[in-house]
Amino acid sequence: MEGTALDHDGVTYEEFVTTRAQALLRYGYVLTGNPDDAADLLQEGLIRLSSAWSRVVNKNDPEGYVRTIMARQHISMWRRRKREHLVGSVPEGRYDDRGLERAEHDPRLWEALTSLPRRQRAVLVLRYYEDLSDEEIAGMLGISRGTVRSQAARALGKLRADWRPAAASTAGGHHDR
Repeated sequence: MEGTALDHDGVTYEEFVTTRAQALLRYGYVLTGNPDDAADLLQEGLIRLSSAWSRVVNKNDPEGYVRTIMARQHISMWRRRKREHLVGSVPEGRYDDRGLERAEHDPRLWEALTSLPRRQRAVLVLRYYEDLSDEEIAGMLGISRGTVRSQAARALGKLRADWRPAAASTAGGHHDR
């Protein structure tokens, strides 16, 4: 199990979390100014560390790894919020993308994602769920931008072949295929 691997100082993942979580939570608070966002950053950082523990401990800097993840996650959150445009009045109507809503709640999509190879799944999640650029993804995964693009293309091709969204009911009962 990856979480039980020892680092060069003989520390397990669990011991690292026990001893460093509070300091990392404070770091998250300094980044965000919000205790809830700080906890979210810490949780994401520790989740990612757990899956990369054996690689990270070889570099003997698990805390630096988590801090980097937290900083990048914070930047991603900030960028998403920055894209929001405040308007003087509330729009009269509302736009709902039913296709997106159906896809997000379709368990078959999530099953199809889990069937992808790890790198392809990571590229898709970082690109479409985390809204990161190819360059950011390449830096996080330690691969080239070209590899990011090819992995995304392969993953999307596999998803298109293996997954079809649940049919939407329309007024005329017609379904496009």
